Amino acid sequence: MGPRSAGARIVECGFDREGRWRSRDVTICHGATVLLAESPAPALSAGLIAELSHATRSIISADEVSGHQAVVVFALTGSSNWHLLHVSIDHDQWWASHGSCAMRLAVRCWRPQGLPADAEDDPLTAINGIDPKHCRVHVGDRPGAGTVVAQLETVGSQRSEALAGMRERLGLLLLGGISHDARAWCEQLCGEAARSGQWHPGQAVLRQFTSGTCHVEHPGMETTVQDWPGRQGAWEVGVPPSGPMDDRNFRLANRAVGNDPGAPALEALLRGPTLRFADPTVVAVTGAPVEVLVDGVAHTMFAPITVPAGSTLVVGAVRERGLRVYIAIRGGIDVPRYLGSAATFTLGGFGGHAGRPLVCGDVLAVGADTAAAPEAIAPREQPRCQQHWHIGITLGPHAAPEFLTPAGLEQFLDARWRVSPRSNRTGIRLDGPKPQWAREDGGEAGLHPSNIHDNGYAIGAVDFTGDTPVVLGPDGPSCGGFVCPVVVPSGERWKLGQLRPGDTVQWQVIDADQAVAVRRQPGLALRPQRPYPSAIAHQRPASPDHPGLCMRVVGDGYCLLEYGPAELDIALRLRVHLLDQYLRQAAISGIIDLVPGIRSLLVHVDPDVLSLPAVHRLLLDADERLDPEQARVPTRRLRLPLSWDDPSTRTASELYQRTVNPDAPWCPWNIEFIRRINGLSSVDEVFDIVFGAEYLVMGLGDVYLGAPVSTPIDPRHRLVTTKYNPARTWTPENAVGIGGAYMCIYGMEGPGGYQFVGRTVPVWNTWRSTPCFEPGTPWLLRQFDTISWYSVGHEELLDLRSDMRSGRFVPDIQTGSFDLSEHLAFCEQHADSITAARQRQTQAFSAERQRWAQAAQASSVNQR
Repeated sequence: MGPRSAGARIVECGFDREGRWRSRDVTICHGATVLLAESPAPALSAGLIAELSHATRSIISADEVSGHQAVVVFALTGSSNWHLLHVSIDHDQWWASHGSCAMRLAVRCWRPQGLPADAEDDPLTAINGIDPKHCRVHVGDRPGAGTVVAQLETVGSQRSEALAGMRERLGLLLLGGISHDARAWCEQLCGEAARSGQWHPGQAVLRQFTSGTCHVEHPGMETTVQDWPGRQGAWEVGVPPSGPMDDRNFRLANRAVGNDPGAPALEALLRGPTLRFADPTVVAVTGAPVEVLVDGVAHTMFAPITVPAGSTLVVGAVRERGLRVYIAIRGGIDVPRYLGSAATFTLGGFGGHAGRPLVCGDVLAVGADTAAAPEAIAPREQPRCQQHWHIGITLGPHAAPEFLTPAGLEQFLDARWRVSPRSNRTGIRLDGPKPQWAREDGGEAGLHPSNIHDNGYAIGAVDFTGDTPVVLGPDGPSCGGFVCPVVVPSGERWKLGQLRPGDTVQWQVIDADQAVAVRRQPGLALRPQRPYPSAIAHQRPASPDHPGLCMRVVGDGYCLLEYGPAELDIALRLRVHLLDQYLRQAAISGIIDLVPGIRSLLVHVDPDVLSLPAVHRLLLDADERLDPEQARVPTRRLRLPLSWDDPSTRTASELYQRTVNPDAPWCPWNIEFIRRINGLSSVDEVFDIVFGAEYLVMGLGDVYLGAPVSTPIDPRHRLVTTKYNPARTWTPENAVGIGGAYMCIYGMEGPGGYQFVGRTVPVWNTWRSTPCFEPGTPWLLRQFDTISWYSVGHEELLDLRSDMRSGRFVPDIQTGSFDLSEHLAFCEQHADSITAARQRQTQAFSAERQRWAQAAQASSVNQR
């Protein structure tokens, strides 16, 4: 047995069950992993085939291994020299069938140099476009660098046909959520070695910088792939649109290079990336003022820039004004779509390139050329960044005099608000005067006057989380329980993307007509409105056969319809559900999203397809068509594990107390606060109520990604609390909390305000389709599902969480129905005990409010 020569081709030989000799080339491998296999082995002379066949027969006949199970491995060191390496058992039995050529190729995950060695690898999202019989997946939730993530197979009557088929399959392979080498394989299979069949072991190291790509030499700051208008149609389940913070500059960048306005491009914060291009291309840079260099030569923003092959584009640091920069590449950036969009949602870890900001060493694929010609953007169309901004807003949905006093609204509109450093794509926090509320509290929705029963949010809404206004960005939450007195309409939202910490903002109230005009002509001068337009578009008083409704103005692309009084009433939620289902079945052109709330329905429309007056008429007509006698709806009953007072939630509370509010009355232990504010005698009573309750899912996406807002069906189980004020900066994924009269399961890590009781299993599974996470629907729960808990320990929960993601654990799910008439009969039967529970809570709430007032007064005295 001769030595294995450096650079030798490796060929495996054996016999099939019919006794026919077979060969396959396995030269390109990494350790024991074969990366590329071809059968029959190519480029073997007739004489060499005869020698190898004879040697194979002789070696196997002398071996004790069964003939069709043995494989003999040879090293070929020239056109006719060969050495025996070893004999082994062939467990795979993969050979080309008689008269055909077959190829098998392994696609690997790789780690860009910008990721730290101890960081988790990027997760795999999806494999699309290839028949499963030609593509096998070999991947866990988070593959390590070098892991084989997919294996492709192709067969042809000739070798050229097999090669062409493999190149086609590589082109169809969409692996989102990871960096991988499929594009590098495409280039390899077009090379001379592929055509000749003279493979070399060194070809296992693939060159990532290939044709049709650009290499990230430096990522800049928070540089992500975005598209416009982003991810649409999943707002109900807590998936934000993402997309550009400044869509005006984003679209101008695409226009400058000749792309479709919404083509995937890059957004960077404060400093742009450095990119090296494999092929000649055209780029454009827009947004905040920066220096733009190609191979050291300065170029102008807002104009197409020709970049030669192998050249480097450097986008510098933002100067004294503005915050974000946009870089468009002709042809767009080619990344897999997730839920219909290429936009990156970094909090959820999906979309764009690997679901995260770029790092050094990333390789971006550039799309095919486009038909439109590049063009420079005229100076009059170029947005100007300021340090003091005037931003147009529309009043509503929650303005004066219901939520803010008239004087409080004037104060809010007249103030100069300062942009807080604690701002991001989720929302822009503003520092300014304390709001003047028109009410003492939010009732069942929470102790603070900013608390309301959960409803859908509009992008651009100014959301008061407690006393702090936050302008919701494109990565913001889809619904929540806070007052939103004004909304930034779509034509003015580009300004939010350029607000820099320390900038100041003054609001300018505009009416619906101006909002339409600004959307169609961005940059149009605003004409502030006095007197203020109404925040209510239509009202219908309650009557014996109707709960009454209020239609509220929400920017220029939304409408919020509310039923009945501001109270928790499952009958109102059922009416919202029936309206939601009616509109979905009608499939009305122009409706983008429907977001049910506790007593409301947020309708998001494309106002260029469906005007808001038309939406108002449509909703009133749909409401008239509802059947008030339809009191039974299908439901599922889910029994889920809950780790009570989980260590992760204790950690989040301790972090909040150290870094946000050391004197918060709900710290250090949320469960004790829940006991106190509900007038219970011990935390054991809190435990018994939580585990004895059955929770009705009344909304999804309360804090992103399928997070349910739910309430106990039995009113006696409705523990009522206030929410954190200000909100937490960090909440563990799948923490379970109570805010107002509602329970929520957090779909992912992020901010939050509900009072913790524990932690459970995932309600969202981005990367896998398992029995309870159906293909295309990574959310677990549905509207009007019910949830009940059983107790598990912290360690057991960790195992269940892992097993649920992989599909090894499937919770108990039973189908059934919810009947409103039965529920109302139950409440009437237990009216006395329900009333007693509410009175106990009211007294405890009043006592807690007095404690807060006394603490505030004492603090004021101490400060004097």
